[in-house]
Amino acid sequence: MNHISHVPAYTTPLRLVAPKPLHVVETPARENPEPLETLVEVESVSKVFGDWNRGGVTAIDDISIRIPEPSITLIKGPSGSGKTTLLGIIGCMMRPTRGRVTVSGHDVTRLSEDLLAEMRQTHFGFVFQNRHVIHRATALENVMVPGLPCRHHNGDLRGRARDLLAKLGLGAKTHHRVEHLSGGEQQRVVLARALINDPQVILADEPTAHLDSDCARSFMDLIVDFVSRGKSVIVTSHDPAVCRSTLFTQTLELRGGRLA
Repeated sequence: MNHISHVPAYTTPLRLVAPKPLHVVETPARENPEPLETLVEVESVSKVFGDWNRGGVTAIDDISIRIPEPSITLIKGPSGSGKTTLLGIIGCMMRPTRGRVTVSGHDVTRLSEDLLAEMRQTHFGFVFQNRHVIHRATALENVMVPGLPCRHHNGDLRGRARDLLAKLGLGAKTHHRVEHLSGGEQQRVVLARALINDPQVILADEPTAHLDSDCARSFMDLIVDFVSRGKSVIVTSHDPAVCRSTLFTQTLELRGGRLA
């Protein structure tokens, strides 16, 4: 895995370089702010790969966390600490071995596979560490993919995808094949793809792992703007520059599958 070196901490809102930049909305702090509403609640969750009673590998062990809305949550820790597994459980991509996960008041551990798929489409946007772009397809086609199963909810899906790419500074490269884009441009395609279904929360797994410092700054800028619109973001990282950031609402640390 690649690491970013010498990236300054993201301590202040950064200017997004784009034809139509997204602006961070800053509101003054209130003297007695109301508690934030809980979006995701993880209760005593464990995940074991293999047989629990026959030496299975415990990826996460008895974790309880609360994700408020809106918020930016950082889950940090070394490689192998269980960050990606926890993110996958929160995002309804895998079931816990024990415990319960509640998303917007729904106990997702009890949902059928069809309802889990619907929950992924309507509540979550995913930014994967290795991007998982579709080669030989255009930037526009890549962004449209998550919206295809629920096109009737998205109206003009192609138009929405085109608008998102334009807002992220890729309006001139809408019809470029994605493998011809730079790493930073591909990451913006991935972010547009994560936003296409207007999710409540973005799950970003090591999102800066393959970006240079400028692209990493732009990516974090976009995340802050997303939260300013009442959404939530959960980021996993062991990048020291990301972990030093003051942008996060809360920071959780995993060590050996447990909260440190």
